[in-house]
Amino acid sequence: MAEPIYTVASDSETTGEDRSAPIFPEIAVGIDIGTSQCSIAFWNGSQVELLKNTRNQKIMRSYVTFKDDTPSGGVINELSHEYDMLSGAAIFNMKRLIGRVDTDPVVHASKSLPFLVQTLDIGVRPFVAALVNNVWRSTTPEEVLAIFLVELKMMAEHQLKRPIRNVVLTIPVSFSRFQLTRVERACAMAGLQVRLMPEPTAVALLYAQQQQQQAVHENMGSGSEKIALIFNMGAGYCDVAVSATGGGVSQIKALAGSPIGGEDLLQNTMKYLLPNVESIFSHRGIDEIRRMGLLRVATQDAIHKLSFQSSVQIDVNLGNGSKLCKVLSREEFEMVNSEVFEKCKNLVNQCLHDARVGIDDLSDVVVVGGCSNIPKIRSLLMQKSKKKALYEGMNPLEAAVSGAALEGAVASGIADPFGSLDLLSIQATPLAIGIRADGNSFIPIIPKNTTMPARKELVFTTVKDNQSEALIVVYEGEETRAEENHLLGYFKIIGIPPAPKGLPEITICMDIDSSNMLRVLAGARLPGAHHPATPFMEVKMPTVDDGHGWCAEALHGKYGAAMDLVSLQKKS
Repeated sequence: MAEPIYTVASDSETTGEDRSAPIFPEIAVGIDIGTSQCSIAFWNGSQVELLKNTRNQKIMRSYVTFKDDTPSGGVINELSHEYDMLSGAAIFNMKRLIGRVDTDPVVHASKSLPFLVQTLDIGVRPFVAALVNNVWRSTTPEEVLAIFLVELKMMAEHQLKRPIRNVVLTIPVSFSRFQLTRVERACAMAGLQVRLMPEPTAVALLYAQQQQQQAVHENMGSGSEKIALIFNMGAGYCDVAVSATGGGVSQIKALAGSPIGGEDLLQNTMKYLLPNVESIFSHRGIDEIRRMGLLRVATQDAIHKLSFQSSVQIDVNLGNGSKLCKVLSREEFEMVNSEVFEKCKNLVNQCLHDARVGIDDLSDVVVVGGCSNIPKIRSLLMQKSKKKALYEGMNPLEAAVSGAALEGAVASGIADPFGSLDLLSIQATPLAIGIRADGNSFIPIIPKNTTMPARKELVFTTVKDNQSEALIVVYEGEETRAEENHLLGYFKIIGIPPAPKGLPEITICMDIDSSNMLRVLAGARLPGAHHPATPFMEVKMPTVDDGHGWCAEALHGKYGAAMDLVSLQKKS
């Protein structure tokens, strides 16, 4: 394969928001870029097939090295523990950092990575840098992701002998819309048009195809409806979904997700093995980065071995006469990470509750992702579901990318004489979307787990007599206090006719189309009027770019409660 020639557009030159082009004029490939691993798949005319790199690997590591002027990723080059990671030249775990601000706990947890993650704790994008020739070279999570996407694109074009433009990319359930726009921007920088799909939704589509094929093989027609619990946990995120499947249709009944994963297991175990790890690595010298990398690699290997054996011997020379020699048992590992496993259990409980599905209603429990082999995870799910065995019909590391490739083939509208693509994925909103009102409360307008596309509205009113303006502040999340959710954007309604407080009716409508584009419409009218008193305002969301932590604070400081809204209680 030829040496890569990167054509990554500038971050400032692309927005990732151009949706005017036709969706999927050709077959789209599926891409799953995880926190630690990635893969790419396509529909070969009869089934999904994963592409292999020049090292014959279908599962590749997600990192980019900045050794020279031309960066390179894990698609083409093999990362060397002895040089790249241990020298601070490799940037990875970008899926945990992309679209987050420097006050985020996930960002602060990433400071233990063997490269520079610097924060000012003021609500802006964190500073990320690789060590190149004893100089910190700054970059952004979007640039790292774009470089990696360029390599995947080049590999696919080389093997498929055609240009690649359209992709279906899997994303975690807990990603905010701001994070989604950052991923879209990275795809645009790499010259790709993207459709984003939650990872468990992609797995649910693959499950639907498998159940459809099984029903046909057993001459059962379309088959009866099956309820599946899908648990996907990788290095960076844990996602849970409940899907109802029948006749090739996969309907997501509920979604739940959290930024917990193998990285948390790794960091907790590192702190257990070396309790003073934070003080030892408080600076970012070359020697410290090397020792940090050595400890990380040794701990990763130990965790992997504990999936298949009850204990493991850890021996690592950290330099300066410091050595770590310890036997780590599986019981110790599970004890150290008990909070992570408890959070996993809570996500499952939450998802089943939101889907209004009982344990006895579950047909299958599907466990996928890089953490799927951890015995504690498997036993937790078997105990919760009262199943004697978990679903074994798919490769846990290939399920998400295979589902994404299926979605790409289905959306492309290609003919399939065997009916393998007679599939439909009915998706749901992973987070509620609403506005700040009733003081500092978050009032959902589109509730969580609403089937998409969706269009819903609520009516609000003024808090002051003769209030002529209203500030619409849009959030996404699940918390009751507005500022604890993701700020998506804001705008003003002007020209509200003078009236006593509580009289004007301010209608706020939220619309999510089939491509997941969110539009917010708002306008005011007086009771009994046939026409709006003000022209309706329509705004695409999100509108907030970097510094959205500052935006909320600035809005509060500038306007306070002067343009607040309250829910309008309709008279019965």
